[in-house]
Amino acid sequence: MPADNPEQYQIDLSQCKTNWSTGLKIKRGIWQYLIKPFYYLLPCRQLRILVLRLCGARIGNNCNIQHGVDILMPWELELGDHVALAHHTRILNFTTVRIDSMTVISQYTHLCTGTHDTTHPHFELKFKPIHIGAESWIASGAFIGPGVSIGRGCVIGANSVVTRNMSEWKVCAGNPCRMIKDREIIAPS
Repeated sequence: MPADNPEQYQIDLSQCKTNWSTGLKIKRGIWQYLIKPFYYLLPCRQLRILVLRLCGARIGNNCNIQHGVDILMPWELELGDHVALAHHTRILNFTTVRIDSMTVISQYTHLCTGTHDTTHPHFELKFKPIHIGAESWIASGAFIGPGVSIGRGCVIGANSVVTRNMSEWKVCAGNPCRMIKDREIIAPS
């Protein structure tokens, strides 16, 4: 189909616009082009956490943010105490991503708060927050989609695609992600 006849299309991406305020554009530009390249070079987690806090992230005590964690907007990130973000975790947080205490996010996990309205002819961008409950583990390569809440103590298996809420104290996996079994914690002897 030739691209020179726009009347043949139901989707018009030329009209797709996200109305960012000037202040937000400036803030994102400063983070993306001035601070983020420096942040990636920082050799230790304490310095990475300090820079993220200075940029508005709310980060609890004793967190571990490993090298290569990619954060779109640090001011939209909330971490409880003892949260670990493994290397090459990607957080596309157009709106709030909240990760509660004692939670591990493994390497190559992708948390994405943005999606497009597939029913709108301009394919508008829309945002929904993500919440990951305390004592959870998101295993390597998982994708957590917009608006998802992961219940306290929930385990999400490697390479799972999570597009709906997952219950507390369950082990879940797959594409689409579903509950596999209950998660039981056994006290060490």
